[in-house]
This record gives sequence, C-alpha cells and structure tokens, in this order.
Amino acid sequence: MKLEDIKNICVVGAGNMGHQIALQAAICGYQVKCSDVSADTLKKADAFVDSYLPGRVEKGRLTAEQAKQARTNIKFVASLEEAAGDADFVIEAATEVLSLKRKIFADLDRIAPKHAILATNSSAIVSSKIADATQRQDKVVNMHFFNPALVMKLVEVVKGEHVSEETADVTMALSKDMQKVPVLLKKEVDGFLLNRIFAAISKEAMWLLEMGVAEVEDIDNACVYGAGHPMGPFRLNDLTGLDLSYIMRMEKFRETGNPADLPNPRLVEHYMKGEYGEKTGQGWYSYSKK
Repeated sequence: MKLEDIKNICVVGAGNMGHQIALQAAICGYQVKCSDVSADTLKKADAFVDSYLPGRVEKGRLTAEQAKQARTNIKFVASLEEAAGDADFVIEAATEVLSLKRKIFADLDRIAPKHAILATNSSAIVSSKIADATQRQDKVVNMHFFNPALVMKLVEVVKGEHVSEETADVTMALSKDMQKVPVLLKKEVDGFLLNRIFAAISKEAMWLLEMGVAEVEDIDNACVYGAGHPMGPFRLNDLTGLDLSYIMRMEKFRETGNPADLPNPRLVEHYMKGEYGEKTGQGWYSYSKK
C-alpha cells in the first residue's frame, strides 16, 4: 500500500480531537467520514465545520473554492459500518480506555477493507495492546496528533515490533500530506516523545503547587516567560481537558497498581466537580462562557 492508494479516510470519534483530525484530512483533499455514538457530538462537530471554514476564508487561509470542497469532502455519520466500510485508512480518536479501543478495533477489523491501515490517536496506549484484537496486527499503529489538531503540526508515529515497515512509511507519508510534521518512534515507550518529556515538567509543576511553593499562574508564567513555552502546564491542561488527564492517570493505575500513578488530589477535586478546563468554563483557571 502507498500514499496514493488512500482516498477514503474514516475517523472514529467526533469529539474535539476527532472532528478536527477529520476536517484537516478533508481540507487536504481526502474523502472523510467521521462517526460517533453520540448524536449530540456529531451535531456539534458538523456545526463546527460550518463555522470554521468561513472563518478560514475571511482570514485568507483558504479560498472560497477550497472551503467549499472541504465541506463537500467531510461527512458525519452515526454508523461505524458506513464510516469505515470503504475506508483506506482509519484513525480512531475515542476515549482513552483500553477495553473500549480494543472493541472498536475488533469492529473495525470486521468492517474495514482488508488493505486498510487502522491507526489510533491515543496519546498513552501503545498499539501493541490493541493490535491483537484484529487479524491485521501489522497494520495497527499509533498516529498521535496534538490538540488542537487543526493547529498543531506534530504527529507521533510509533512503530512497535508488530508494525510493518509499509504501515509506518504510509502513516508518515499521510501525516506529511495532511500538512503535519511527523516524527517516527522506532519502538514503543510510555508517553511517546513529547508527552514523556512534558510529563516530567507537569509532575514537577504539580509538586510545586502541592507543596505551596507557588500558585498555578506563577508556575505557568515561569514556564512561559522563562523557558519560552507557548503556555504553562496548567493552562495547557485546561486546554486539553482535566477529564482526559484524570482518565489517563486512572487507566495507568489500573495497569500498574502503583499508587504513584494515581491522579493528583487537586486534579481529582476538579474532576469530581466537573471542572474539566476551558470546555466547561472552569479548571485550573476560570473562563467566561464567551
């Protein structure tokens, strides 16, 4: 399989990451079907596309014709069978729960054409834990986009031992064709590249907060104005979602049983209150509804 063989892309999950990945692929000329089990999520994703594309035209980032074509290229559907039935490449962007992903991949293996590559956008779960739910283990790979997927250029492609050279090569090529900058990991490792580096920063930032050394805004300011980061760890966490951080930490704890892998008590407090960050109006920072 080569890049030019990819015409139809399926994205599983129409949440914040999924619908943006789907739209990026549509803008780059692919026929895209994005599915989700939630009708409300599909409706919101469809509305986002209708508001995003005209904004790109107004800012001169897309021509009116390009925006029109992108709108034509993308469809949001409830049926996984409809979304994946003719897919050449599938990108799963569901919740970071291993059991859920394994079920999705088993379904995809049954539905998608035999030549299709099945990629997971997971930022924490390596594809070797999912691949054996399918009969095409060599075609199951991590293809990790960063949030927001329409803006962030980096994509991490992880070549586990089960992943064929062809699968890795095609995934790298597709990432480039979607106007991203892919990096290849030659082996699986928890946290991949950037998140592994950033986890150390976040852990230290949380320790400084817990020990009363500094408050959230001061820690973020130190990272922005001292280290040159575009935003601090707490502001970034608000953007990506405290709920995602909580789920990932709990999934890690279930795997290891190590209390050190449990989410931080302050994070748990926000999670239990439904304070997931920017999307709910409250997280480490407060946000107006506007």
